[in-house]
Amino acid sequence: MNEFDIKAKEWDSNPVHLDRSETIAQRIIDAGFLKKEMTAIEFGTGTGILSFLLADRLKEIIMIDTSAEMVKKAREKIDERKTSNLTPLLFDLEKDDYPGEKTDFIFSQMVLHHIADTEAIIKTFDNLLNKGGYLAIADLYSEDGSFHGEGFTGHNGFDIEALKKEVEECGFSDVQITECYKIRKTVNETVKEYPLFLLIARK
Repeated sequence: MNEFDIKAKEWDSNPVHLDRSETIAQRIIDAGFLKKEMTAIEFGTGTGILSFLLADRLKEIIMIDTSAEMVKKAREKIDERKTSNLTPLLFDLEKDDYPGEKTDFIFSQMVLHHIADTEAIIKTFDNLLNKGGYLAIADLYSEDGSFHGEGFTGHNGFDIEALKKEVEECGFSDVQITECYKIRKTVNETVKEYPLFLLIARK
C-alpha cells in the first residue's frame, strides 16, 4: 500500500483539492480547445475530481492511477453519480505500454513532480496523442523543498523555462505557461504560498 492508498479515503474531504481542481478545470475550459467529440486521459487521476469537472465537455476520459484505493474511490463516485463516460484504470504508465487507443487530450495536476524521469513520461504523452492533440499539466513552480518536506524524493517544483524546453524537445509546440493557483500551507508555524502553473501544449 502506497501513501496515496492511505490518503484515498479522506482525499475528497480536503476543500483545497476541490478548489484547486475547479480553478484548473476552468482554466483548461477557458483555453478554448475542448470539444465534445474529444477523448482524453487523466494521468494520476486520484479520486477523479478534475475528470468529473471536465466530463461534460469530452466524449470519454480514461482515468489512470497507480493507487488501487484511489481508483476504487473514483469507481465508487462514478457508480454513485451514474457518470457514463469516465473509466478508471489501475495502471502504471511509467512502466508499461498503454493498452488502449491514442487520445486527443492528456491532462494531469500535481503529478509530474512525483515522476522521476519527466522527459520519458512527456515522450509517452506525445506517443499517446493524436496529431493536433493537447497536453495540459498543472504543477508547482520551483520551491525550496518545504512543500513536501524531508524525505521527499521527487522534484521540488519546476523551472518553467527548462520544462517548456523539455516539452518542446519531446515534440510539442505552442507551449503556453501561466500561473493558475496558489496553495497555502503552514510550514514551521509560518503560512507559505506555493504557486502552481498550468502548461498547455499542442502536438
